[in-house]
Amino acid sequence: MENTLNTAIKTQPKSLSRTLFTNLTFWVLIAIIAGVLLGTLNPALAVKMEIIGKTFVDIIKLFIAPIIFLTIVLGISGMGDLKKVGRIGVKSLLYFEVVTTFALAIGILVAYVIRPGHIDRTGLNIQDPSKYTKAAESGAGFDWGKFFMSNLTLQVLAVAIIVGIALNFYAKRQAVIGVLGKASKIVFGSLRYVMYLAPLGAFGGMAYTIGKFGLQTLIPLAKLMGTIYLTMALFIFLILGSIMRYFNLSILSFLKYIKEELLLVLGTSSSESALPSIMRKLEQLGCSKSVVGLVIPTGYSFNLDGTSIYLSMAIIFLAQLYNVHLSFPEMLSIIGILMLTSKGAAGVTGSGFIVLASTLTAIHKIPVEGLAFLLGVDKFMSEARAITNIIGNGVATIVIAKTENEFNPGEDNVLALKK
Repeated sequence: MENTLNTAIKTQPKSLSRTLFTNLTFWVLIAIIAGVLLGTLNPALAVKMEIIGKTFVDIIKLFIAPIIFLTIVLGISGMGDLKKVGRIGVKSLLYFEVVTTFALAIGILVAYVIRPGHIDRTGLNIQDPSKYTKAAESGAGFDWGKFFMSNLTLQVLAVAIIVGIALNFYAKRQAVIGVLGKASKIVFGSLRYVMYLAPLGAFGGMAYTIGKFGLQTLIPLAKLMGTIYLTMALFIFLILGSIMRYFNLSILSFLKYIKEELLLVLGTSSSESALPSIMRKLEQLGCSKSVVGLVIPTGYSFNLDGTSIYLSMAIIFLAQLYNVHLSFPEMLSIIGILMLTSKGAAGVTGSGFIVLASTLTAIHKIPVEGLAFLLGVDKFMSEARAITNIIGNGVATIVIAKTENEFNPGEDNVLALKK
């Protein structure tokens, strides 16, 4: 008995270390820490690491269009019930609108309570305001046609829906579905190997961020950053947590389940980098392929909880910074404008400032030049936006799947609340 116990004690650390060093999450976390250290100790070298992070994200983006197309087409054609497709679509859009409205409202509420705009203006450093003059000009003449044409996600989504519906009327549908199914396996199989590069992407993205902007430049705007991170945490655990609890599911268990995706988003500052992986995880969790294929890609354009919180808080921050009083009707107008302009904001690079500029231009009270104040910290807040966005879309998929009886986790439901 003693020998057996000693053997177990000796072999346990070895087994634990083997598990740890083969865990992708571990290496992504190490890469993030290494990026922060390099950015702090050698900023010049760290800035050069930008190419590594960008290259990884660019590689991942190559998979997004085929994955969205194949998943949606297979999902719709596999349903065989177009009424069900329409019902899921309408239900998803209604859910997105309600939840993102809550996100906008909670952002405004917390901004008024904490008042992050009441800070020492002497510490602010406006860099290259001309960038935001261009943003203001873009916001003043916002063209929805050009917006759609520049948003690949929306384009692929529209084409995939049309093809999926058309396949339901095609006599040789099963043969086409078989080919598309094989193509889907090849795409996801290739992606699995690409994901081994995730630590490099996280390292490059984090090193560049710290090296470029520096931790010391964040001090004057630390209150704004802290407020936004706090608000997003409240939204995740109170709003999304309550939604999950209503369905007897645990938000903490869900966050633990997608921890690899969250770390990847943290390192790359892009929710797109985890889109293929989160779709696969939700299917493994028990959500049907058809629901995942419809809800996740649509949510990436219409369910941007983190972006909504950021946009509403940024406007209140600027109003406080310029001592601009906003009446209750004006606040309602801001929420209404953001409900429209924030849709699809994740699909176009730099669109966050365009959305802010268009909103500020519409209300005619807050100087658009104030966007320059957000330059130093916007990159650091993008991680919080992206993480909140991906969590919100994951919860939305589970909710829609539950309401459609398309959630079958099996006996071992990792999200079930402990009784």
